[in-house]
Amino acid sequence: MKNKMKIYIASSWKNQHAVEMLTALLREKGHEVKSFVEDGLKRNISGEGFEKWMKTEDADGAFEHDSGGAIFSDCCIYISPSGKDAAAECGMAYASGKFMIALYAKGEDFGLMRKMFADRWCSRYTQVIDLVEQYDLILKAA
Repeated sequence: MKNKMKIYIASSWKNQHAVEMLTALLREKGHEVKSFVEDGLKRNISGEGFEKWMKTEDADGAFEHDSGGAIFSDCCIYISPSGKDAAAECGMAYASGKFMIALYAKGEDFGLMRKMFADRWCSRYTQVIDLVEQYDLILKAA
């Protein structure tokens, strides 16, 4: 692959280690990777309650980081299973015309909207990396 990509990873905190691993592997290949995890480690939700936190500048910044990452990336990778926020981020990326990849895990319940990933629903993280690396070829074939 000649062009390095801006990649956003959408997932859940329960998949933190998978997000961190995939981030590291993709960065080793020269890609710029964003996810909620690195930004989220700076967030201060505990102690105030989620609803109260939602009205803070910290929450505004988190929303901008996550939605901006999805919208302004070249590629969105979804790691399953996840929740509503990750699904919303994927929807933003898809609506913005981004290259979509998903990594399947047992317990995934994404319904009809999983079609946004086309045939790029992977069962192994190595397939995700291969798709990212083959992005230029995939675009030319389309």
